[in-house]
Amino acid sequence: MRIRIVDAFTDRPFAGNPAGVMLLDAFPDDTRLQRIALEVNHAETAFAHRLPEGGEADWALRWFTPAAEVAMCGHATLATAHVLHTTGAHSGPVRFATLSGVLSATPHEDGSITLDFPTAPLTRVEPPAGVAEALGAEPLTAFDTGPNIGDLLIEVADEKTVLGLTPDLRALAAHSERGVIATARAENPADGYDFVSRCFFPRIGIDEDPVTGSAHTALAPYWSERLGRPDLTGLQASARTGLVRTELRGDRTLLTGRAVTTIEGDLLV
Repeated sequence: MRIRIVDAFTDRPFAGNPAGVMLLDAFPDDTRLQRIALEVNHAETAFAHRLPEGGEADWALRWFTPAAEVAMCGHATLATAHVLHTTGAHSGPVRFATLSGVLSATPHEDGSITLDFPTAPLTRVEPPAGVAEALGAEPLTAFDTGPNIGDLLIEVADEKTVLGLTPDLRALAAHSERGVIATARAENPADGYDFVSRCFFPRIGIDEDPVTGSAHTALAPYWSERLGRPDLTGLQASARTGLVRTELRGDRTLLTGRAVTTIEGDLLV
């Protein structure tokens, strides 16, 4: 079986968020999928197989972290669409059947790909007791992001605060179903982005995710309301960094980025 490593939400190798991608004839049992994801040891490994023609989706798609299956993953979906497009396995827009419903990906002539994802429903909540100490910064606001994502979205004082976070990951794991998104308005939008974020998911085996497409389905409605514009660009300020262009369309959020294949080989066992 062919396996590829793809850096997503970047136009250069060794940046963005790496994902494993495997195109299969059918899904093997879950134990094998989980073992492969652990061996790949990236934030997510995507497994996809073609579906019969005439249905509501073209490919079935699942995502696994090294520790668990997840309900939604943006960067591994982008990586999978990139592999389908660049290898000729699929041409034009592609529809994926996933745990989060049917998600589509549309390639563009400039090499970018746009994902169509459900917008996360945001519910304002009181910051949980102890989350400020665990994160290492005082929350200005806190929001639950709904069942598909399962994160706690927290705005902090400014971009400098986001960049300087050194959270207590063990303590942070107790404060949400999946993880914590820390965000702030960009200090200087002339730098090419409107807001910054970092994502911490120790509960599912990812201390800090390099670039998180699914988190931007919550960041997009949050910052679009704050900034008064449907089209924004987010910088995820991890060590690898990555840019996600967002467009809010009511209950759907479009996420646009690029991807680069860096490794290709065979799974031998």
